[in-house]
Amino acid sequence: MTMIRLRATGTRTGFDALVAALHGVDGVERVEELADLMPHMDDEDSSSAGLTDDRGGDLHALEVEAASPYADTVRETADDIAARYDLVLEFVDEF
Repeated sequence: MTMIRLRATGTRTGFDALVAALHGVDGVERVEELADLMPHMDDEDSSSAGLTDDRGGDLHALEVEAASPYADTVRETADDIAARYDLVLEFVDEF
């Protein structure tokens, strides 16, 4: 089994489409969204609070467990969905 970890930045709709697509890949045993463990350091009293620069896409962390022969298919599927939904993906070794 191969564990693929990725971060996706973008809309919730795009992320949900990514999760659904990965569930449909042969050889995938588990797809799990991980809770956001990073504290958000937004200062509500800041002069920049609420500005558009302060509101990028949402960040989502995902673990996918798949049979080793299907790992490349998982990555290719993730890239295809990311391109379709304007998600930015980062494949990482650990969170």
